[in-house]
Formats: sequence, C-alpha cells, structure tokens
Amino acid sequence: CNGKTSFGMSILNLSNAIIGSGILGLAYAMANTGIIFFVILLILIAVLSAYSIHLLLESAGVVGIRAYEQLGYHAFGQPGKILAACIIILHNIGAMSSYLFIVKIELPHIIQGLWPDISDYWLVDGKYLIIIVSVIFILPLALMKQIGYLGYTSGFSLSCMVFFLISVSPLSIRLHTTIIFMCPFCFILNQCYLTTNSYTAFTIPIMAFAFVCHPEVLPIYTELKNPSKKRMQTVANISILVMSVMYLLTAIFGYLTFYGNVESELLEMYSKKDILILCVRLAVLIAVTLTVPVVLFPIRRAILQLLFPDKPFHWVRHISIAVCLLFLVNLLVIFVAKIRDIFGFIGATSAPSLIFILPGIFYICIVPKDKEPLKSRPKIQVRIRQNVSSIAVMTGRWNFLNYTILMENSENEMRIHSSI
Repeated sequence: CNGKTSFGMSILNLSNAIIGSGILGLAYAMANTGIIFFVILLILIAVLSAYSIHLLLESAGVVGIRAYEQLGYHAFGQPGKILAACIIILHNIGAMSSYLFIVKIELPHIIQGLWPDISDYWLVDGKYLIIIVSVIFILPLALMKQIGYLGYTSGFSLSCMVFFLISVSPLSIRLHTTIIFMCPFCFILNQCYLTTNSYTAFTIPIMAFAFVCHPEVLPIYTELKNPSKKRMQTVANISILVMSVMYLLTAIFGYLTFYGNVESELLEMYSKKDILILCVRLAVLIAVTLTVPVVLFPIRRAILQLLFPDKPFHWVRHISIAVCLLFLVNLLVIFVAKIRDIFGFIGATSAPSLIFILPGIFYICIVPKDKEPLKSRPKIQVRIRQNVSSIAVMTGRWNFLNYTILMENSENEMRIHSSI
C-alpha cells in the first residue's frame, strides 16, 4: 500500500521516536564509562539498531505485512504474536512514563522560576501537572487517526532538542577551552579514560533505551509515500545518524560540565533560577511531551492486533485505548521515585529484545530457506550477532538486578541506622 507521508516527515517522526528522555541520561552514562568506552558503545548500538531495522524490513518484505506483531505471528504463530505485542507494550509504556517523568520533575521548576511568589500548591505539584498536560496537550494528539499527521509536531519537538543542545554547550566550552588550548594532549589523557563502578550496570540499558525506535518503524513504513525497503532504510539511517551526533554532543557537554557529579537526569544539575536554563527546561519539556503521542501509536496498534485483529477502524476503540493508556502511565509516573529506575528496567528488559533479539529471530524464521539457507552468509551473521547480543543482554540484566538488590539493601540499612 502507498502512504501519504513524505520522506522528510517520515524522518522527523522516526527521529522523534528515537530521541526523547533518553538523551538526558547519556551524560550520566558517559560519567560511568569514560569517553572512549562511551563512544565505542554509542557507535556499536547505533550500527546494531540500523542493522536490526534492515532485518525487520527484509522480514516484512517477505510476508508483505508491515506490523511487528504479525511478524511474530509468521515466525512462531500466536505465541510469537503475543510475545512481540507484549514487549512493544512494555517498552513503549516505559518510554511514555520516562517522558512524563520529565514533565513531573521539570514543570514545577519552570513555574516556580517564572512566578516565584506563586501560592497555589497544586500548580507546583508535578503529580497534578502531568495529569493536566496529558489531558490538554497529549490526548488530542494521541487521537489522530494516523501517525503521519504528527510530522509537524515531531519537527517542532526536534527543534526544541536542538535548542537544548545549543544552550548547554557554551558552559562546557567556556570551562575547557583554556585547558584544551594550553595542553590538548594532557586534556585527552586526563579525560578519555575507561571507568567502571557500581553504576556502570546502568550504562548499556540507558544507551539501548535511547536508540529504540523499532516499534515505530513499521507504522511509519506503512504510511510512507512511495514505500520501498531501500527508501525506508534510508529514512532509518539518516534518523539514527543525526540522533547519534546529538547524543554524543549532549553527553560530552554534560559530562565535561559536571564530570562524576552528573545525575541521571541532566537538567537537575543546572540552576533553577537562570532564565536561559528555564527556557532550556521548557524546550525539553515541550519536546518530550510531543514525543508521547508518537510512542503511543505502536502500543495502541499492538493492543488492537491482540484483541481486535480482524476488526475495522472504529473511533470508540481508538479513543478508549488512548485514554486508558494515558491513565495507566500517569499512575505509574506518580508512584515511581527515580527516572533512572525506568531507564534501567526498560533498558535491561524490552529495549535489548527490540533492538538485538527479535529482529534477528524474525529474519531467520521468516526468510525462506530456498532464498537464504541457514548456512548462508547473512543468516550465519545474524546467528552470531544473536548469540553475542544474548550474552550481552543477559549480562546487563544480571548486573541491573544485582545492583538493584544492593541499592535496596543499602537503603534499608540506612533507614535502620537512622531510626536507631
């Protein structure tokens, strides 16, 4: 089928699906890996993400279906369809939660910065504000019939993130220009090191989370004007390349400004009274808010594929699912304490599955053996990648689980000592 969304709009939508709250955690990731290891991981995950999209497009081309859940069905039957849908739902709910978590944290600071004498408690309470933002801004956009209609808001969202990047860079540049000019070799020697600590367990999950756009790829492909695998792969490659550059610059500027003191939510480190920083906070807030509807579309599609696979489009189902999802995500955001917990959990569970595991499995199972035997070079490459990725994913999950247990034990001990 031929969609109506232009090439440029498709790039904007996919870029908006990639970028989001994950960009705020990358300076924290760099602080816990060092610049060299961070750059290696960034390039590796970006390349694997683009390769996974290639595998998805190849699999979709074989079966003639552009739905992630249907690829699961063709690979493993109904269990595969349910598995793919559940992973998409889990990941995108986590992504929506992280975006609204930014609203919960940042919007009260912005309001207090603009109106210091404000007395209404509910206007500076993030729990009330995320509900207001969800109803007034997110819900109307989430009710659009097609994801292609969100191209203009995606472009504005990316513009806000570019403003964020431009604004946070001057402080870092001012701090380090003299050092770099006087002794560039010393600067590189001191800063480009490898770091490992108890927080490094969060690094790969955070970076994996920042590159997941795979649930949105096939819906965007479906609505692309003059669609072809090559054209959609170009959309994906451009989007991933641009976002990789933005990620790298943001991480470097944030890290070189605060070094090891950087928090998992970068904006928490900046002044809450400076006018420029307030504008930056507002820009990031707008960007992540406008990303939520883009991420909601694949969840609704997955739910429809599971519960109403053969039903035609109906506005009641379309609206009801959006309202229920926003209600669920609002509850989750209200009760989660730290954004790092969302990054870590989703990055250690569903994100690696969507990037590393499922696309390869679909490709091996769906592409017929007469076209590419199991011992053909492409399928051998995919199997090697699957094995290496599975080991890396299991290691990341194990590290994340151990770290979470250690942190809980430490917090419990601190509570006991404080009570004594």
